[in-house]
Amino acid sequence: MAFFEEIILQDSIEINANPELIFGFLTGIVDDDSYKAWHKTDHLRFRWLKGRPWEKDSVLYAEEYIHGKLHKLKFQITEIVENQRIEYAPTSRFVRKLFPKNEFIIEPKEDSCWFIAKGTYRVGKIGKIFFRKSIERALLSVKKHMREEGENLKNLLEGKSDKPFSRKRSLISQHNSTF
Repeated sequence: MAFFEEIILQDSIEINANPELIFGFLTGIVDDDSYKAWHKTDHLRFRWLKGRPWEKDSVLYAEEYIHGKLHKLKFQITEIVENQRIEYAPTSRFVRKLFPKNEFIIEPKEDSCWFIAKGTYRVGKIGKIFFRKSIERALLSVKKHMREEGENLKNLLEGKSDKPFSRKRSLISQHNSTF
C-alpha cells in the first residue's frame, strides 16, 4: 500500500491562437510586469535566479496569492518543448515529494489550441485522514487559480473579455483511491 496518493489537478481552455503565440506569451514572462499581466490580482513577483529564461534546468522565483495566502515559490524548468510543453518542479527535494511537477501543455487544433495546465500533488494517508477539509480547500483554491490563469490567457491573446469560454475538460483526478 502506497503511503502517498497522487492527485492531478487539470484545467483546459480553448484559445483562438496558434501554439507559437501561446508559447511566446508564456516564455515572455521574464519579470514582475510580464508576470502580473497574466494575473493582475494574484501574481506579484517573478525573477530568474539561475540560467537563461525558459531553458531546461533554469531556476525561477515567483510570488503569488493562492487561497488568500502569499506563496513564495522556487521552481526549476525540468522539460521544455517549443510550442508544446513546459514542465517545472519545486527546487526543494522535500517540497518536490509533495508537489512533484506542474505543466503547461499546448495541443493544437485546426484554428485554435487547447491550453492545459496540470499540477501533480501527493497527499499522505495520515494527512488525508486528519486534514481532509483543509486539503480539499487548498486543492480547490489551486484549481480556481489555474482556471483564472487560463481565462486570463485566453482574454489576453484573443483581445476579448466578453467572449464565452470553451472548456475541454476541467477536473481533479485522483489515482489509486477516492478522496
